[in-house]
Amino acid sequence: MPINIPDDLPAGAALESENIFVMREGRATSQDIRPMKVLILNLMPTKIETEIQLLRLLGNSPLQTDIFLLQMATHESKNTSQEYLDKFYYTFDEVMERKFDGMIITGAPVENISFENVDYWNELCEIMEWSVNNVTSTLHICWGAQAGLYYHYCIPKYPLSEKMSGVFMHTLHEKDEPLIRGFDDVFNMPHSRQTEIRSYDIHRNPHLHIIAESKAAGVSIITSEKAGQVFVTGHFEYDAGTLAYEYERDLDRGLTPHIPDNYFPRDDPQNDAIVNWRAHANLLFTNWLNYYVYQRTPYDINRVGMDE
Repeated sequence: MPINIPDDLPAGAALESENIFVMREGRATSQDIRPMKVLILNLMPTKIETEIQLLRLLGNSPLQTDIFLLQMATHESKNTSQEYLDKFYYTFDEVMERKFDGMIITGAPVENISFENVDYWNELCEIMEWSVNNVTSTLHICWGAQAGLYYHYCIPKYPLSEKMSGVFMHTLHEKDEPLIRGFDDVFNMPHSRQTEIRSYDIHRNPHLHIIAESKAAGVSIITSEKAGQVFVTGHFEYDAGTLAYEYERDLDRGLTPHIPDNYFPRDDPQNDAIVNWRAHANLLFTNWLNYYVYQRTPYDINRVGMDE
């Protein structure tokens, strides 16, 4: 089944060229079914690229999904025009009276700033608090995962001595968890961040469960007790060239980044990266939509947050 997006969203053409099943808004309105409604809070500076990455994975599900894009009203984007945001994105005050089956909170390049000093932190806290009773399940990614764990559970983040960048092997801790159904015992996931959360902080909270972990990259997938919240510290959604782009960008800025680990064949940036995480990325997003959203959300979306 398709994802339902605005008729002229630029990501649509890119997805259709990859044979991703996309249904334009005009066609979807003629169907008499109950699609899932998913809100994406896109905090990444590269808005269109992130839209394509997430919609590609959401579009692999058999569920028809209506997508709503959300921006921060208290932050001025430096990389995306306000005209584009006004055309395709909602602000929180435009959606706060609505209910959603699922929500995704992306990462953001603000890891070296304390949470409270991020210019949109207060608005983000309001959105995360709202999500508890107005969204069936929220998927937090990278910094979004750190922010969610800090806000909801007081889990701190810690600075790394150097940026963690690369593709790392992970091991499952809870193999019967529906979120990772179909996963291999070990799997790869890209990471790109300058801070981390630590397993002992998670273990001290009985409401949180570590589902997967990496010896090199640390805690990677965490769920809350009632499965209403999922936290993924890496970037399953990344394209083949995303880490390469970030590496070259940092070089152009005069920084001295290390070559992303386990990414370029023979650690040579002249070689094209080999994608070895795509299958598990599709599994995680499909499982999240099926088991955490579709299987749990009420048919009457207005009862989200009301039904046990």
